[in-house]
Amino acid sequence: MTCEPGTKYDTGKDRWDLLPWAEVRDIVRVLTHGAQKYADDNWKAVPDAWDRYFAAAHRHLIAHRLGERLDPESGLPHLAHAACCLLFLAWFERDEAGAE
Repeated sequence: MTCEPGTKYDTGKDRWDLLPWAEVRDIVRVLTHGAQKYADDNWKAVPDAWDRYFAAAHRHLIAHRLGERLDPESGLPHLAHAACCLLFLAWFERDEAGAE
């Protein structure tokens, strides 16, 4: 018994299969580290969060640029920490705009 090719109307839909999953896992590990150190979603309530996470992203990028691949405290990649900070900034920007 042969099966004819099926039809799937997914043209133009988000391509979640394009995400680099190992790097996404590193970001999730950074989030997990932060939740264990502080609390779940603590980052949303940090005073002056925009400036502080902007600065933190740069610190991680500069450390990486200077040759330090892993954050000494967490043992996780500096680039994953920086990406996490950028996600926070993107969330704050969307939240300020009232978007969902």
